[in-house]
Amino acid sequence: MNARAKFILGAGIILATLTWLGWLGATQSKTYYHTLTELSTMKGAELHERMRVSGYVKPGSIERLSDRVNFVLTEQGKTLPVTYVGSDPLPDTFYENNAQALVQGRLGPDGRFVAEQVEAKCASKYVAAPSQAQAGSPSAAGTPVAAGAVAH
Repeated sequence: MNARAKFILGAGIILATLTWLGWLGATQSKTYYHTLTELSTMKGAELHERMRVSGYVKPGSIERLSDRVNFVLTEQGKTLPVTYVGSDPLPDTFYENNAQALVQGRLGPDGRFVAEQVEAKCASKYVAAPSQAQAGSPSAAGTPVAAGAVAH
């Protein structure tokens, strides 16, 4: 085998390997977004794929255990029990009444969603605190986020 053939064969193997690794990474990292209503209509293998689900945290449902946090998501009369097993702390806004949450993980065989990641969705915007938002103050002149900003 001459040097040119070896080079072409080696380049082909490297290209095929990189293509396979790229495809494998893309398929394993994708997550689909679903609502609680959509979950009730899903069947078969799609129920066991990695996914994101959003809903409202049911007040009083948060239960802290030593290695996990259990809570219930609700939306339009549907409920989903969730177990969060991730290592990051839950966001502060997660504990507010009517907190919206976005969980990422897999649905278990028992119907409980095992979340590896939890995000609190915040529909509010951050504005300057009333004491700083007076006319003529420097913070009212267009500072993106004032030092005393609060969520409303």
